[in-house]
Formats: sequence, structure tokens, C-alpha cells
Amino acid sequence: MKQIQFDYRNKDMLMQDIRRVKQWCQQNISSAVTFEIYSEVLDKIAIDTICTTISQEIPEAVYSGCTTNGNIMLGELSRSNVCIVCTIFEFPDTRVEVIQRPISEASADAVCSEVVDFVDKNPWVKAVEMLITIRGMSMTDITTHLSKVRSDVEVFGGGAFAMDLDEQQAYVFSNDGECTTGAVVFRFIGGDNIFVKTWQITGWKTLGLEHTVTRSHGKTLYELDGQPAFDVYYKYLNIENDKNFFKNSLEFPIIYQKGGSKILRAPTGSGNDGSLAMTANIEEGIKVRMAYGDPETILRIVQEGGYEIAQFQPQMIHIYSCAARRFFWGDMADTETKPFQSVAQTSGFYTSGEFLRKNGELIQHNVTLVIGAFREGNVIVGESNEFEMKGFDISKQVSLISRLANFIDISTAELEEANRKLEAMAVTDGLTGIYNRMKIQQDIIDSVLEYKTDTSLIMIDIDDFKKVNDTYGHDEGDDVLRGLAKLMTDTAAELGVTASIGRWGGEEFMVCITGEDAGRAEQIAEAFRQRFAQLEFDKAGRQTITAGVTKLTAEDDAETLCIRADKALYIGKHDGKNRVVVL
Repeated sequence: MKQIQFDYRNKDMLMQDIRRVKQWCQQNISSAVTFEIYSEVLDKIAIDTICTTISQEIPEAVYSGCTTNGNIMLGELSRSNVCIVCTIFEFPDTRVEVIQRPISEASADAVCSEVVDFVDKNPWVKAVEMLITIRGMSMTDITTHLSKVRSDVEVFGGGAFAMDLDEQQAYVFSNDGECTTGAVVFRFIGGDNIFVKTWQITGWKTLGLEHTVTRSHGKTLYELDGQPAFDVYYKYLNIENDKNFFKNSLEFPIIYQKGGSKILRAPTGSGNDGSLAMTANIEEGIKVRMAYGDPETILRIVQEGGYEIAQFQPQMIHIYSCAARRFFWGDMADTETKPFQSVAQTSGFYTSGEFLRKNGELIQHNVTLVIGAFREGNVIVGESNEFEMKGFDISKQVSLISRLANFIDISTAELEEANRKLEAMAVTDGLTGIYNRMKIQQDIIDSVLEYKTDTSLIMIDIDDFKKVNDTYGHDEGDDVLRGLAKLMTDTAAELGVTASIGRWGGEEFMVCITGEDAGRAEQIAEAFRQRFAQLEFDKAGRQTITAGVTKLTAEDDAETLCIRADKALYIGKHDGKNRVVVL
């Protein structure tokens, strides 16, 4: 595998570069010649000139490309507007083919099905690289369909972009289609002696409190924790809801866990209603946090990934890096990409979104490095290029921002734990450890609404409890109360009963049983009664309880249900205690 990278300056110099490629091919063994063209400018004339020249000079060559937010050449951020990467494959069975199609949410199914079928019919395919114009379009259906590509094939790629982050236009092109927006290019690479492996590198860390997605639709995120989603950016980062929102929020994406991957999502805009426009769907109910980039952490993770990639012994590396990472590093944008050149010829571009299939699912990423490594031939034992991060001593450094972020993370965790304890205390009876009256009342109301007639109540009173307190003292009385609470909790668990158990007040308890177990309420109450009667207390000895049981009817509400349970209990107390009465 031979690679030549060069800048496009004008047609005459392009002719010289292409003829240099032709000369190399004539003097050496070659099986396939490919060109990747990356343009920071939306210049169709220049792009058409390059494509036409390649086709005329090397008709058998396969070419593809897109507009970008910056080009990566030899691992560095290129200073040229248009860059060309020529790869010459040497093994005779190596193959490269390209498909270009118009793409929209309506056509995603048909286009992706064509790709899946192509791979199924061509066992030589080892990798599918995708270039796509994604602004203004949800990628969810596309990633879902492309996840069906044969499982042994690597699937990855990037979204076309432009130098102006606010620009909505972006182009893709290939020898299978013209330079256009609203399109996708798939490049298929394979052969018996081609080996491809992919990696995902982030380095962004969670920051602040966890939020729940409470309202979303498609790629629009409306609410976090019941509040407009934009509010988290204004409240915590002081980012205004104006035309600069995209640029200002780019370095602080939303992060969440999906399967075995960390997913970063950078919103592309904000609405007047406080909603956020995303490039992919975010499901309601998932837990998200804000994320931030720390240089030391990023470089450490890049280094770890680089060591692993070096073991693969690649001959070329493709990098799809989010424009947010370029924005984050500024003039030092190639700090994290240049070291890969120490391993193999490295090229790529800065994207509007990165794609990588992992664990069978193709995921669209933001603020991420997606890396594809290629090799012709087997690994050579005893040989490998070492991954070198020259000038970056990160082994013993911990940056100030990392320390501050760690402080925030620990403080946040402690705060969340304190909040969980406060929430538990708010619904827990301090003496018995079971639910308090406020909680059990709310559970009864909720059960009536959700389960309707599949709801039963057991109201329990400890018989002659005042005598226990008067004779043996309140400490012994407290032990009796705790004993009954534990007995009911343990019995419900043993019987596999879905029940909400709470202290109603004093020596009275309420048990709410729902679902299929509601019909067993009388038997459950009887189990409580019999088992409690066998319980021996240190001073008070054995005590008894009386229970009133009732089941919800179609005419009932929560209040009438509680009144009837209380009435059943009253009858049981009046008729001699230590019994279960059903009304």
C-alpha cells in the first residue's frame, strides 16, 4: 500500500501530481488507485476540475470526497483549502468501489437497503466508509438501517461540512455522482488481504448534575427535568439563546451512555421555545449530563488509543474528527492528530458528525475522533511503529481544570447522594423504616388510578397497644411497632406480593396491594395476623393485631376505599380483636 498526499493549487500542478502517481503505478505492482478529495471551500468549479482531471488521466481510479471544516494531511491541520490523498493498493485482490445516492429521510430506507444488499452479495467487502451531508436531517433512520450491514464489516465515516459553522450547505461527490448537497457516498474496500479496524476516541468528561430527558420528538429536544432544554446552557454556562448559540455551545455537548458507548451530542441550534435542535433523536427517559473537554485528559486517552492502533500495524489511517474538537484546540488543532502520523500515513477531515458501528449498532457521534486503520497483508511479528506524542509529557501531569472538574464531580456526587437520602426521608417513617402516611396515601391514590379494581387495602391495628406502653414503657412499644413493620415487609417479600406498606399513624398501619395480588388480600392479612401472634418480644411477650380488608369497586375512589377499610377494622376491634374482617 502506497499513499501520496498533496495540496491542490491549480490544474497544471494537479496534472503533475497525478502523472507522478501514474509513473509510480507503471513502475510498481498496483491493483487499485483511489483518490480522496477534501475541500474547505464550497467551490464546485474547483472540485469538478479535480474530478475531471483524475478521470481523464487515470480512468480506472476511484475517487470520492466532500467539503469540510478543515483538512488533515500527514496528521496535521492543512493550511490548504483543498487537499488530495491518493492511495495505491498493491495486492491483486484488493478492490474499491463507490456508490453515490441522493439522500433524505424519505429515501433513507431504500438507499441503505441497497448498501446492505451490496455488501451481502459481495463477500470481499471488509469496510464501508460513508460521507454524507447531514445538516437539517435526522440520522436516526439511516444509522438504524445501516446497522444491518453484514456483521464482519467495519462501518464508519463522517458528515460533510463547511468552514463557516453557520453554513447549511455541504457537498459530497464521487466518480458515481456529481458534486451536490443532499447526498451520500459509500466507499467499499476489501479483499482477502485487506484488514480494517476502527476506534472511537472522545476524552470529554461529564460535568455537573444528571438530567432526565422529559420531552423530545424526533431530533428536537424540548425538555430536561421538565424545563426547557436550553435552560441548562444558560443556567450553568451563561450561553445566550441567540445566533451564536451553536458556536458557544459546541465545546459543551450533552453526554449519555448507550450500550457500551459514550454518546456525545452537540446541539446545532436553539429555538425561541427553549428547545434544542439535535442531529439525531434522543429518547425520552434517558439520563444525560453536560460534558467538557480537558486537554490533559484528551491527550491521555488519545495516547492510550494510539498505542493500541500501533499494535495493528496499519499502513494508513483515516481520521474523522468533529469540528468541535478543532474549535476546542484552536491553533493547536493537530495536537491530537499529528501523533498518528508516527504510526502510518494519516489523513482525514473535520466533520459535522462522526459515524461508527460498535456492538452491532451504527451510532452518530459528535465531538469525537473516529479512526479507521487499514493494512494490506498480515501483521509482521516483531515489527511495529511506535506511537509517539513528541513534546507532550502527560504521564505525570494533572491540569488545573481537571482538578477543578474532579472537585465538581465529587461535590455533585455527594449532593446527589444527599438528595437521594432527603427524598427517602421525606417518604419514610422515622421509627419503623417503612413508608409514612403521606407516601402511603399517595400510593393508594396512584394505585386506584392505575390498577382500578385490582387494588386492595389492609388496615391494621395493634390490639391493646396502650397497655404495652403503659406497662412496659415506650421503648418496648417502639420495638413492637418496628417488629410488626419488619414482619409485614418480610412476609410480603416471601410471598412475592406487590405491596406498599406504611405506618398510618400511632399503632395503625396500611398495606396497599395491587395487580393480581389484590385478590389475595384476605390471605395476606391472615398471614400477617398469624405470624405476628407467634412473635415474642423481650418484655411485652406475644401481642395480636386486627385487620380490616377491602377491595376497590368500580364506584370507589381512594377516599371511599380507605373509609371502608377503616370500617372493616372497626368491626374487627368491636367483635373481639385478633381477627381479619373483610368488607
